[in-house]
Amino acid sequence: LAKYPEIKSLMGPDPHLKWIVSGMVFIQFLACYLVKDLSWKWIFFWAYAFGGCINHSLTLAIHDISHNVAFGNKQVKWNRWFAVFANLPIGIPYSASFKKYHIDHHRYLGGDGLDVDIPTDFEGWFFCTPLWKLLWLFLQPLFYSLRPLYVNPKAITQMEIFNALVQFSINLIIYYLWGLKPVIYLIAGTILCMGVHPISGHFIAEHYMFLKGYETYSYYGPLNWLTFNVGYHMEHHDFPSIPGCRLPMVKKIAAEYYDNLPHHQSWVRVLWDFVFDDTISPYSRVKRLCKLAKES
Repeated sequence: LAKYPEIKSLMGPDPHLKWIVSGMVFIQFLACYLVKDLSWKWIFFWAYAFGGCINHSLTLAIHDISHNVAFGNKQVKWNRWFAVFANLPIGIPYSASFKKYHIDHHRYLGGDGLDVDIPTDFEGWFFCTPLWKLLWLFLQPLFYSLRPLYVNPKAITQMEIFNALVQFSINLIIYYLWGLKPVIYLIAGTILCMGVHPISGHFIAEHYMFLKGYETYSYYGPLNWLTFNVGYHMEHHDFPSIPGCRLPMVKKIAAEYYDNLPHHQSWVRVLWDFVFDDTISPYSRVKRLCKLAKES
């Protein structure tokens, strides 16, 4: 910032985010109507090939919204409730819990017992062969949802209760209007596309230590168009208050700080290497003891 103070002008809300997210939500509701009479095999096909891609993208929109970039820092409640709205096609209440833990991920990156993004010792010990690592990728949604309850349990917040009530109410309305298949389409898409799917490569790409000494990596490929530029991950951790749409400008302005850092070329290649490279496993994370962890 001292060298490039103009980066400060990139901070602040993204005026287009609310309209893009709203469009994605309504597309999924339209899809619910369109799939209601399909056979089960086509329900799961479209869940993986189409609906799950939108749902995974919406989880990354919620990631952006958790940094108050939809309506700005002065409208915190608007951001929280808009995240609940973005959550609707995902089928599982997620946004309020994500916000609660994601702050710790930025504040205590790699913090033992604080950053719930880090796999547990059991995950690292058990999922250590190609077949078991592939299974671990399939089960990523399960581990991401249950790990916080084991690693760093926190009291349930009022917003999490509202998130769940709104989500399950919408699920029931969809079931009442169009039956079970649209509800399965939404939830199956979320689970499948957060497991073994090209977009889910970002989970591994962001902080797994493919090169010793480097714990955060960016990805500058075309899938950023579908993921609100979450691939610009080094830039995001440097400036979390800058919305994803402007992160490419950070790299452009301060190119000498990022161009020489190791980065990924393909999220699919990341998944392949994770499964078949014996040197990479759920253990391949930097874990540090933070001050708060020592006191607790």
